[in-house]
Amino acid sequence: MISLDTFLTELYVMADDFCKTLPPEPAREGARPTLTRSEVITLALTGQWALFPSERAFYRYAWRHLRAAFPTLPTRPQFNRLVRHFQASIVAFFHHLVQTLHAPTACYEVLSGMGVATRDAKRRASGWLPSVADVGWCTRLGWYEGVHVLTAVTCDAVITGFGCAEASTKDQPLAETFLAARSQPHPRLQTVGAPASGPYLLDKGFEGQAWHRRWREQYDALVICPPKRNSQVRWPKRLRRSFAGKRQIVETVHDKLIEAFRLERERPHALDGLLARLTAMMTLHNFCIWLNEKLGRPRLAFVDLIDW
Repeated sequence: MISLDTFLTELYVMADDFCKTLPPEPAREGARPTLTRSEVITLALTGQWALFPSERAFYRYAWRHLRAAFPTLPTRPQFNRLVRHFQASIVAFFHHLVQTLHAPTACYEVLSGMGVATRDAKRRASGWLPSVADVGWCTRLGWYEGVHVLTAVTCDAVITGFGCAEASTKDQPLAETFLAARSQPHPRLQTVGAPASGPYLLDKGFEGQAWHRRWREQYDALVICPPKRNSQVRWPKRLRRSFAGKRQIVETVHDKLIEAFRLERERPHALDGLLARLTAMMTLHNFCIWLNEKLGRPRLAFVDLIDW
């Protein structure tokens, strides 16, 4: 367990060293940002802890307790604009952590989706994200209004990429877009990451031989997916259990995003805000793994990492 000051220092130093390798920010009209890129990354990631029930709650805490470390802390609306302005830098820091944790050499990656509610599904009207969030089904949430988040996780719990779509989006078309963007990078889908060096382990929601054949031929993505119970193809019970055990790591990672961070409480008002928070959360997850390894702690011991 470390103090919050130590955590902020470790995060800031790593972010600052990384930001020094990036091209300088282009000059723009108006006042200069009151925070540097590394300071914005540090605060954006720290604000994702579940200790803070909302973005507003974190900023109240930062305003009262962190101004000694960040004396030029702006107002919350100004900070939100800075997070969106430096979104590309946060994404780049996310990929830097993936490389630092040697995730590209993993023997396989687990691909799985999860529902993230952004609004009470029983409320009327269109809400804040009418063109992004809609109603879908999730085993954990039941019927919910929000987005469907797809994550790729290595066997040692590193998140290598993610993306999101409307809650009603099925797993196969979401995986299609994800793998296509990994094969042929798109500037608007940079969070998906690089192609896996090994196969992708999928659950039954991604079943479909035509899909799997297309992904292999079009994107050189080898996927392994168990057959359905009524399929003519049968897997032995021992193989099913072994496969389920290997896929369990993604459920553990999803639990960490929900319990240790603020994924369950997101109520974004705009798509860029949602993407910025998701990116900060996924990046914080990988940073905590790196920090735990440095401290000689279990990789996923997030809850007691900081002595609040």
